[in-house]
Amino acid sequence: MATTGIIAVALFFIASLPCAVAAETASSTPIAPLGPPGAPASVFPKPVRPVADIVADQWSTEEARDRAGEAAEVMRTLGVHPGMSVADVGAGRGYYTVRVAKKVGAGGRVIAEDVVPDYLEGLRQRLQREHLDNVSLDLGEPHDPRLPPRSVDLVLLVHMYHEVEQPYGFLYNLLPALRPGARVAVIDLDQATGIHGTPRRELLCEFRALGFRNTQWRWLRIKKEYLAVFAPPARRITPEEIKPCTQ
Repeated sequence: MATTGIIAVALFFIASLPCAVAAETASSTPIAPLGPPGAPASVFPKPVRPVADIVADQWSTEEARDRAGEAAEVMRTLGVHPGMSVADVGAGRGYYTVRVAKKVGAGGRVIAEDVVPDYLEGLRQRLQREHLDNVSLDLGEPHDPRLPPRSVDLVLLVHMYHEVEQPYGFLYNLLPALRPGARVAVIDLDQATGIHGTPRRELLCEFRALGFRNTQWRWLRIKKEYLAVFAPPARRITPEEIKPCTQ
């Protein structure tokens, strides 16, 4: 009986090895772009405003943001519901990624995009801990989020737009990912881009340069942090047609 038991345990261990190896391979798979490359940054006009450096994977603590009811208010305002496909562009540590993933449910999808591989790797580990399997990770480029074509109903740009080095290329390359009726929502501070905000006038000008329409604007906190919602243009203009904003 003892010998039989040892053999059974050994066989079970050997049979489990392929699953263990598969799990390790899946968790260590390099994070790559999900969509094809868009137009190169060189074909777009350069912005004249300063660009903030990427300094952290979150702009405030999650506890403070939850105490203020930020995510709940934003999702309610934007009508996030089960079954939606949402892109969290500049996802960082994943504050919105995990909350939106729970809201859209098993029938929905979240694409968490960032240009910093280490941020995405940290987010992958968090998603595993929280058992969220409706999230895809996407490695973008500074001028191109590399989202799959016609993949999303809503794009979230949360406290990251001021870090976009080439806003015209970024918005141009974002357009193919939008489904009919899709919206782009920006959360930022109404202050200079050099100090990690985007003034309202600059935000509206850069989006309008691509033909986006501002459909909603509201203050979130102390009339300094805003939520701006945009509808995409009916026609995608060419990079040569873009008229850059001036200060």
